[in-house]
Amino acid sequence: MSAAPDRSGEAAVVRAPAKVNLILRVLAREESGYHQIETLFCALELADTLELRRGSDGIRLQVEGAELGPVEDNLVVRAARAFERATGRRVHVSIRLRKEIPAGAGLGGGSSDAAATLDALNEMHGRPLDDAALVDLAAELGSDVAFFLCRSPLALAWGRGERLLPLPPLPRAPVLVVVPGFAIPTPDAYRDLAAYRAETRARAGAAVIPPGALASWDAVARAATNDFEPPTFRRFPELAGLKDLLLEAGARIALLSGSGSALFGIFADEKQRDDAAASLEARAGGVRLIRTATAG
Repeated sequence: MSAAPDRSGEAAVVRAPAKVNLILRVLAREESGYHQIETLFCALELADTLELRRGSDGIRLQVEGAELGPVEDNLVVRAARAFERATGRRVHVSIRLRKEIPAGAGLGGGSSDAAATLDALNEMHGRPLDDAALVDLAAELGSDVAFFLCRSPLALAWGRGERLLPLPPLPRAPVLVVVPGFAIPTPDAYRDLAAYRAETRARAGAAVIPPGALASWDAVARAATNDFEPPTFRRFPELAGLKDLLLEAGARIALLSGSGSALFGIFADEKQRDDAAASLEARAGGVRLIRTATAG
């Protein structure tokens, strides 16, 4: 993701990609209440679009394609305010956000929009913040935001998601995203995970990721996991059924993305993905199917 400002610095257009988590392990809970995680982020071609133009009356946001609640609570506005605080500059900008990424689905749309806003404002103002400062701001806004500023579509992350190891992207692969007709708030997903672990005495154990384990789709498929799946599938068994349908249709990887509610399948080719979409359209009602691909 990168901003594309005009030469005058008066405007920018930027795409904000979705993400999936090819690996997601939830580790210890800090005294602050936040959990440590270990995850493998992968960006998708599915993306929102932001158009920014200098204004004269503070920060203005117009959202198209989704109802996201009060403007002041939107991560785009919060990112612009964070940029103001970090640079000491008053920001006057009008932003049009065109939503394509479903909200509340674990696809990182809000986080990506925030990262796109930070990057675009920084470009428009002559880059007063270096990459390290931008990532610091991103970490304040959310655990996924830093990934969208790391300049790679594939990255291993840990801590709260702000410590990142960018990796060479894997070959482009077709993806089918399955979005049910409901969202799962992230706090609810963490509460369900805590209750599940207390009940089953399950915990996140040690893990070793050997060299080469993230260098091919076959290797990633062997490591793919998401700690949110057992409690989430117990609460929403229809999601477990959708994952089974993706695997039956030939997905080499099928997982819940993030804390849900979306699932995704990664396929060997577009025909296999499209055949899977046709199968799910016939067998699963009330879901939105999005054909996309991993970003290269």
